[in-house]
Amino acid sequence: MDVALETRPQSLRALIGRKTRAYFSLTKPRVVELLLVSTVPVMILAQGGIPNLWLVLATVVGGYMSAGSAGSFNCYIDRDIDRIMRRTKNRPLVTGELSDREALIFSWALGIASTLVLGFFANWLTAGLSVLAILLYVVFYTLVLKRRTSQNIVWGGIAGCMPVFIGWAAVTNSLDWPAVVLFVVIFLWTPPHYWPLSMRYRDDYKEAGVPMLAVVRGRAVVGLQVILYAWATVACSLLLVPVAHMGVVYTSVALGAGIWFIYEAHRLYNLAIRHEQVSPMRVFHGSITYLTLVFLAVAIDPLLPF
Repeated sequence: MDVALETRPQSLRALIGRKTRAYFSLTKPRVVELLLVSTVPVMILAQGGIPNLWLVLATVVGGYMSAGSAGSFNCYIDRDIDRIMRRTKNRPLVTGELSDREALIFSWALGIASTLVLGFFANWLTAGLSVLAILLYVVFYTLVLKRRTSQNIVWGGIAGCMPVFIGWAAVTNSLDWPAVVLFVVIFLWTPPHYWPLSMRYRDDYKEAGVPMLAVVRGRAVVGLQVILYAWATVACSLLLVPVAHMGVVYTSVALGAGIWFIYEAHRLYNLAIRHEQVSPMRVFHGSITYLTLVFLAVAIDPLLPF
């Protein structure tokens, strides 16, 4: 009897722990982390210094909840193909850790809560942009584009650009050209970031019936597209120098990191056309490093006197 009483709280704690981890996993934390990397630096740029820290906290929390809601809806909608793909076989709706109903309720609750947090603690323009980001990712990308066109990630990637607008609007309650430039930077960066990943998991996407570019075209075509978008990304990042009057730090980082990003894109293409062993994940991870460096420079540059 005593043993049974002792085991029940332990079992309950274990269950709560598993559920908590499953809900957290449903929000796609790695993707959200990348989105937040772009939000805070843009807030510093918009302020021209350190913004109100409570506003930063509210925007980060609300932004995480918003992106987490979109990710959770995505997991619910794509649960059929997630069961087929090796990359997604451990997601909580595939393993049965969460039911479909639990995931759907959680998605709606997180989306509504994020709107209220951003609306009351930032402003309603920010909240509206957050709702738009959820709709773009869930409806425009997941429901409309993903299973119909190889350009899914190009136009669907617009949702991933929205944190730039959200961060800028949280500080200024408006939008301006520097935010537009950084929005386009992420828009152009998304294909050379995601297409190498689709090269790595080509068989998964093919089996699931998702027409990623790497599925419908050869490696050389994908490599060439990665090069073109990498060049366009770097060129657009340099537009921020005159538009936002950026200084030496940003200019140096954008140029240096951009040259390295372009080099990696060319390396991928050259290996592909020579039919040699390619390392698409090297470009995938490198693209994350590139974007992180650029936005870190966006945050640092306004804080320096030169």
